[in-house]
Amino acid sequence: MKIHEYQAKKILRGFGIATPSGIPCFSADEAVEAARKLNGGSWVVKAQIHAGGRGKGGGVKVAKSLDEVKQFAGKILGMTLVTHQTGPQGQVVRRLLIERAADIGTELYAGLVVDRGSRSVCLMASSEGGMDIEEVATRTPEKIHKAFIDPLTGLAEQDAAGIARKIGIPEPAIAEAAALLQGLYQAFDDTDASLVEINPLILTADDHIVALDAKMSFDDNALFRHPEIAALRDLDEEDPAEIEASEHDLSYVSLDGNIGCLVNGAGLAMATMDIIKLYGGNPANFLDVGGGATAAKVAEAFKLMLRNPRLEAILVNIFGGIMKCDVIAEGVVAAAREVKLNVPLVVRLEGTNVDLGKRILAESALPIISATNMADAAEKAVRAAGSASTSVGGV
Repeated sequence: MKIHEYQAKKILRGFGIATPSGIPCFSADEAVEAARKLNGGSWVVKAQIHAGGRGKGGGVKVAKSLDEVKQFAGKILGMTLVTHQTGPQGQVVRRLLIERAADIGTELYAGLVVDRGSRSVCLMASSEGGMDIEEVATRTPEKIHKAFIDPLTGLAEQDAAGIARKIGIPEPAIAEAAALLQGLYQAFDDTDASLVEINPLILTADDHIVALDAKMSFDDNALFRHPEIAALRDLDEEDPAEIEASEHDLSYVSLDGNIGCLVNGAGLAMATMDIIKLYGGNPANFLDVGGGATAAKVAEAFKLMLRNPRLEAILVNIFGGIMKCDVIAEGVVAAAREVKLNVPLVVRLEGTNVDLGKRILAESALPIISATNMADAAEKAVRAAGSASTSVGGV
């Protein structure tokens, strides 16, 4: 789960991280009132969406008067902000953060992620923070310094200080920088975060360290321990189909292909998408119905996939262990009848009660394309999707 910048900064302040003074707003008038409360001679008007690259997309403006605050707020609110992280469809801006402009001396970068290879948290930092951090990582990776943190011991002061020195923090500010990096790690660990990113982390003209921006994402599976963080979820920032899927306990992610995938188990779902690509197709979604899916749950999964206007075929790939093939077959038949399925449906079943499952499909009198294995299923799904495209194009 992602949260907005102003929400992340509030969490980080609780761990001793310095941030600029700011107030979230939902209208241009609120933005002007916020600027008045913050005082100062200039302010930053910042779009609040769950994506980076807002500055390059026109979502961050420096205002030098209250009139400019109102002008920029009016332009940014309601705009569709397109960045390298939103994709070409962009994201509508519904919230703003008004901050007092900071005294920027140097722009740096700091971030924390889980590194599964080392089974630890990785602290990354660079002297080259700001809007072009992705290019730094690609072109000059030697400028990205890393420290791998043992979760049993945490981030030691000497390790934090060592990273601070490597990114060019002057000696008088090393202690403050080390404390900030330790605070970032503590925030990461205590909130079950999957990402904490400060870009830019700034060194002010008087050698203080401030988090000018903040991004946090959290492990969905740990949110039950953090109801106060779960309450920060902004449904306007999420795919409606993925929201609905979560309500039915389905793991669903929209993709840009045309072949819907309904699979039990995340590993098998990934393998199914891979083999579709191998045979020249493109998956329209990741969809894991889990090990205990009911017929009703399968029907909801079909409804989700069919809302995709690009959908041209569906591949159901089930290995019945805990999940029984006959239950899936009943769900597939019920769903196909309920939604009046109008795209080709390829089904591959294997495992517990597979013969019963295949009999249910065969006796349904529905135009289901049966497959014997994953390769056969992928090939038939790609061919069916291609035939659907040709038919539509011919019309």
